Amino acid sequence: MRQKGSHDFGSAPSVIMEPPEVVLPDGEVFARRAARLRDLVIRVPALDEYLSFMARVAQAQHLALSERKLAWQPPADAFDAALEHGLPPLGHTALRRDLDWRTDLQTILESLDLHAGQRQRPLLQQLRQLPESTLEALAERALDGRAAEPALRGLQPLVAAALQVSWVRLAVNLPRPPARLAGEARTLCPCCGAEAVVSVVHNEQHRSGVRYLHCGLCSSQWHLERLRCSLCGEGAKLRYLALDDEHGKPYLPVQAEACGDCHGYRKLIARDQDGHAEPLADDLASLALDLALGEGGEYARGGLNPLLVLGD
Repeated sequence: MRQKGSHDFGSAPSVIMEPPEVVLPDGEVFARRAARLRDLVIRVPALDEYLSFMARVAQAQHLALSERKLAWQPPADAFDAALEHGLPPLGHTALRRDLDWRTDLQTILESLDLHAGQRQRPLLQQLRQLPESTLEALAERALDGRAAEPALRGLQPLVAAALQVSWVRLAVNLPRPPARLAGEARTLCPCCGAEAVVSVVHNEQHRSGVRYLHCGLCSSQWHLERLRCSLCGEGAKLRYLALDDEHGKPYLPVQAEACGDCHGYRKLIARDQDGHAEPLADDLASLALDLALGEGGEYARGGLNPLLVLGD
């Protein structure tokens, strides 16, 4: 693993710009993720079967998002109070029992039935047979970022996939982006209150070189200044760690931004290096980086990907 004192992904923008504080997702987020995962199947052959299945999951999510409109229709002014007072309008704790995520789960499972391999079919069948109470407990753990018990752990990403669809559908329909949260809450999504998964350096003209945190639940993004730890806010002891290929080049546009103050890390995805990079997809494909850091024992991961359950 290569260790550097600074990141390889360019510098913060030198011109004065006012990037949007918060960017809501659009209806193509899962389609882009599926396309990126299919590309990563070829680029990361060690994970080809896993990434291929997750590409099918993302495509099934796109289908579920496209087929259904909001089943729960909030009043036109439902989010006004939260938006005015700087609170996440789609707080996952408050809304977890209001959304019909089970229908999205059913759509995902029906889509996966057409393409699932022998290893995945037992998971789909087991998930269909779960008691309602167990299914609800899986959803609660997925939303809280806690791993399910080992016997059910393989089912949790599929439940999380359905929850993602339900919250993205809400975020797409928000009347306007909320303001980003401040202070200790800066790493929480201003839309749904979930923890950021990774940070992303963007390549679009209006925010080129600007870093955003990315929500693993509703796929909203919010601006965070660079060269400071996205976990504790310090910047004096940052290290940027990456895994290289046989030519000494990063095999993915991913580094771990590791902090010597809090001893945590969050991955940094560089879309300014690879415009096709997708936050959750590239996070899944760079699992080897998590394993290498886990073996070192110096840094703990911050930002759990709902589609990746690493255990307690």
